Amino acid sequence: MEHSIALVTGTTSGVGYEAARLLATSGYRQVFVTGRSLARVQATVTQLAAQTEKQVFTPLQLELDEPTSVQSALAELEKRGHAIDFLLLNAGMVPGKQRVITAAGVEASQAPLIGHHQLTVGLLSANLLSPNARIVIASAEPARGGVPMFKYTDVVALAAKYHQGDLTAAMESLLRNGPNVKYVPNNAYADAKLIVAWWAAALARRLPSGMAVFAVSPGAATATNVGRNAGWAVKYLMIPIVNLIPGMNQTPETAARRYLQASEFGTDVSGQFFASAKGKFTGPIEAQRQPHLLDGANQEAAWQAVANVSGVNWSYAESLRAVS
Repeated sequence: MEHSIALVTGTTSGVGYEAARLLATSGYRQVFVTGRSLARVQATVTQLAAQTEKQVFTPLQLELDEPTSVQSALAELEKRGHAIDFLLLNAGMVPGKQRVITAAGVEASQAPLIGHHQLTVGLLSANLLSPNARIVIASAEPARGGVPMFKYTDVVALAAKYHQGDLTAAMESLLRNGPNVKYVPNNAYADAKLIVAWWAAALARRLPSGMAVFAVSPGAATATNVGRNAGWAVKYLMIPIVNLIPGMNQTPETAARRYLQASEFGTDVSGQFFASAKGKFTGPIEAQRQPHLLDGANQEAAWQAVANVSGVNWSYAESLRAVS
């Protein structure tokens, strides 16, 4: 997408930083650099400009845990009036040993999706995504299953046991780490990234025909801050093992290239989740076809739960009715 505009969340370090750098060197004429702290975002812009020798980076403060910050960022983007061609929803975190609940009552590893939903719906509602925009949201390998030490929740069973079969209510309980959900850090992370994949699939059904969305696992890239809050088993067991085994780890730049690759995918694969091949954590990405990922009821329940928790819903049809 030469001569186009991109926005990247979680840009001040790691994979998000590398993605912003690669976007600039591949021809994007404007890249919005976002993060919690405006001072840090501005420093990141200075660093990226010096590294790439390109003056295409624009700082934008965005705290995904705070709806007022998301609204402020949207207001700033609307004032500028330029439609975004590539929206990269990269920000995320691996939860720590102690459960953290945000001020909005959301489990910390689930919170980025709530902010990303508010941002995406805000951009769509304000017509701030171009007609052929691509949206990529970061998921992770545990969402496909089969990753040691990570196990996602059987949402159908959770709904049957505690929510009278209501899948949306069960999803909301995962988003909030409710009373019937036992907090296990790695499992909470797997749940968060699986809900991301379901959300992307549901969003794909709501987008106008030219746009597309993809959930993408950046793969294993331990030289980032994403695991700063992770428990000892991940920090001192899994990561050192991954670092020692050839093919089990990659640089943040290589991980970021997965995002850029997906930005070129067509609408025919919109809504799909792309990750490493079975049993791998790096290498080429491929569409994941595991039955739990393709369950339409879970996808729609995930969307509705996120909409309920965030207080923001959207459909293209409703948007058209509002315009008319």
